[in-house]
Amino acid sequence: MALPAIAGTLETVRQRGTLKCGVSEGLFGFSERNAQGDWSGFDVDFCRAIAGAIFDDRSKVDFVPLSASDRFDALRAGRVDLLSRNSTWTLEREAGLGLAFAGITYHDGQSFMVKRELNVTSALDLDRAKVCVENGTTSQLNLADFFRANSMSFEERAFPSAAEALDAFQAGQCNVLTRDQSALYAERLKLTRPNDAIILPDVISKEPLGPATRADDFAWFNVVRWVNFALVNAEELGLSSRNAGEASTSTKADVRRFIGLEGGFGAMLGLQDTWALRAVRAVGNYAEIYERNLGVESRLGIPRGLNQLWSMGGVLYAPPMR
Repeated sequence: MALPAIAGTLETVRQRGTLKCGVSEGLFGFSERNAQGDWSGFDVDFCRAIAGAIFDDRSKVDFVPLSASDRFDALRAGRVDLLSRNSTWTLEREAGLGLAFAGITYHDGQSFMVKRELNVTSALDLDRAKVCVENGTTSQLNLADFFRANSMSFEERAFPSAAEALDAFQAGQCNVLTRDQSALYAERLKLTRPNDAIILPDVISKEPLGPATRADDFAWFNVVRWVNFALVNAEELGLSSRNAGEASTSTKADVRRFIGLEGGFGAMLGLQDTWALRAVRAVGNYAEIYERNLGVESRLGIPRGLNQLWSMGGVLYAPPMR
């Protein structure tokens, strides 16, 4: 059934004065809230980049924590303008739910965290394991596919939330927890004794994570998509939060287009011509966002791997701004 059109999201956001951004309920490195109520993380920074592009003010975001089971309904119902919540881009979610994923911000894959006492080194050693998983996720579907494909059996323990699945793992209701590998790095830090668990190297699925909008407002989708591309292009061009103020003196055509001195691309998106520069000033380029929240010097310590630029051995690639 077709959804009713909810057009003019950009104008609605402007009139409201804030962006309503759906994020996870709490995942280290991606979206977390401290005791003072301040949000931080990879997905949070993407929301701030959008606010920067629109308002030139990264603080103009209302964060709405959403569970895996209600995230898409919240977006479809207009409770949020944008979903930036470690969500996998799939055909069913776009064609079936009427959503539009605005590119890939993190190339991930599903893996397994196991109790060290199991003494296993591969996912192929998990026959007859008890596996905790969050209900209503692609992880739950991939789990069944993986064990079936490898002629192994398992006992599924499904829970309504990621927090409940982690608590069950820690309490011994299961000896394996499965999620996207990046999320497992975060969940491991929440354990009372993190060293009692290991994350297996096996990756059993493609999990392209990215922000999503409703599919009925292409103009808004374009804004979100091109802010995503701008953060990647900024890294390629060597533009960062540290040197953005000096970019106006550049004679390079691609830099001048990026910062709005040539091309007039802002008007095409309904934004100021400095929209991309504003986004970078708000949160930095892609590399800054990644390293601050997820990289090897952060708490999670995740190497960039596939999330390196295409020119550096990864698959991160953005269309040119011209």
